[in-house]
Amino acid sequence: MSGPLTGFRVIDLTTMVSGPVATMMLGDQGADVIKIEPPGGEYMRKAGVPYRGMPSSFLSCNRSKRSLAIDLKKPKGLEVVKKLVATADVLVQNFRPGAIERMGLGEDIVRSIQPKIIFVSISGFGDSGPYAGQRVYDPIIQAISGLADIQRDRESGEPRMVRTIIPDKTTSVTAAQAITAALLHRERTGDGQHIRLSMLDTMIAYLWPEGMSGLNFVGNEVDPAKAQMGLDLVFKTVDGYITAAAVSDAEWAGFCRAIRHDEWIEDAKFKTPADRSRNQSLRRQMMSDELAKWKSEEILKRMKIEDVPCAPILDRWSILEDEQVQENEVIEIHDHPTLGNVRQPRPAARFDRSPTKVTALAPFLGADNSAILAEAGYAEADIDRLELDGVLHHQKQ
Repeated sequence: MSGPLTGFRVIDLTTMVSGPVATMMLGDQGADVIKIEPPGGEYMRKAGVPYRGMPSSFLSCNRSKRSLAIDLKKPKGLEVVKKLVATADVLVQNFRPGAIERMGLGEDIVRSIQPKIIFVSISGFGDSGPYAGQRVYDPIIQAISGLADIQRDRESGEPRMVRTIIPDKTTSVTAAQAITAALLHRERTGDGQHIRLSMLDTMIAYLWPEGMSGLNFVGNEVDPAKAQMGLDLVFKTVDGYITAAAVSDAEWAGFCRAIRHDEWIEDAKFKTPADRSRNQSLRRQMMSDELAKWKSEEILKRMKIEDVPCAPILDRWSILEDEQVQENEVIEIHDHPTLGNVRQPRPAARFDRSPTKVTALAPFLGADNSAILAEAGYAEADIDRLELDGVLHHQKQ
């Protein structure tokens, strides 16, 4: 046994990032994830420049899965998937509303085959409303959820995007958690259910705790930008960039001692958390001016002695050599027969009774066609016929 979800089967009909990363997390935790793709593969197989036939972006979103490349527009292809549905615990799809029904795999049909299945629909905006049928990518959700407003440049007032796909990946994590909760509910009650999850809903809920906290009290709202806790805590030093967060009284006093400005501790503008909040722009500028006089290593050492939360700002290459990253064994190197040595992060959650591990890197298209169909009861001759008839496809390496 490897992973707490060993024994569960997931039918993965998702594309791009939000769905694939969610199902990858389930696969990392032991689930048997069958990724079903059309002839030619899903879009992420075509994104970027492939290395030995494998795009890096697809690789990072689809490990711990098996690949079935099948033409669902052909009746025999749809029949194969329906047979797999009968053995599945979860089906996940992230097509636009109405698409899965047109494919012949809507919830009613799927549930008639497997009544206890967890049916998961991930969308951009939800099933109804003015935006429901629109195409959506991560920046669209950043724009409409308030994230671009939160990232607004403090000097120019210009909205800014986060340079990584936060809405997609946050939806992935939310979906994976919801699926495991639904499986737990089924274990207790015997009932399957339909999980509907939109990227818009996910991001508003994700941003709310501090990014939207000024909107909590109806009729007594506070400008969210002023109520927001987050600051741009990037400080330039003589030889690089660091971050430091002096939130509590003790941390503020420690910071002041570290930079040799003990007089700031009793300054009325900064004496209490409320004082520091009211004067946060001034405080940040003063911190920035002083930190610019120090070398990174020296001031970080002084702040750590004072127990002030701080860290160097690392570039992505430097992360690979960071002592804490190495101690945690975050990055693993896998020896792949075609791709050679491949870096991937290990699953973040560590289970002491059912440990997880990456057992397989992302599969080449259709690499597991024969094994999956044999498990479903197809004879070798039947599998060969499906391939000759253009129902099954695979990537030539």
